This record gives sequence, structure tokens and C-alpha cells, in this order.
Amino acid sequence: MGRSKGYRRRTRSLLKKKTDLGGLSRILRDYSLGQKVVIKIDSTQVKGMPHRRFNGLVGVVTEVGVRGLRIDVPVGDKTKSVVARKEHIAPLVGS
Repeated sequence: MGRSKGYRRRTRSLLKKKTDLGGLSRILRDYSLGQKVVIKIDSTQVKGMPHRRFNGLVGVVTEVGVRGLRIDVPVGDKTKSVVARKEHIAPLVGS
């Protein structure tokens, strides 16, 4: 039997449930275009979860929807566009 190549493979410690993720205010926060945000994946919410390679990266909000955001994240020489729900996003503190 071949090895699993699933979307969430090798994420046991990476997506471990943190004790304090910010509560309900994290979801109700309003984001504006051009605002810098940090991608912090909440493993209890599977819907709208970005890929694990983007966990902990800082990006700029380019599009704001009702439930989710489009974020441009610099990865190496490229800029990737990530779509994530508000549960997995936190504002960058100190900017």
C-alpha cells in the first residue's frame, strides 16, 4: 500500500489545537484592503482552511468577502494568492 499524500499529511504537531485562539472577536473583526494579516490555522475549523505551508506567514489583504479573505503572500520570488476564512486569519500586531 502506498503512502498517503493527503492535504493535511504530516500536520500532527503543526495543527495541534492551541489553548487561546482569540475567541469570537477573531471572526467578527473587520478587515480592510491593504491591511497586513498573519495566517494562523485553526485546526478545529476545516472549512476555508489554507494549505499548511502558509501557516504563520504574513500577507496583505487584497479582497474582502462576507466570510473569507483573499491574501497575497510572498513565497520566495513569487506572490501567492491565498483564500481563507476569517477563523484562520489574525491582524498583524504592531503595524
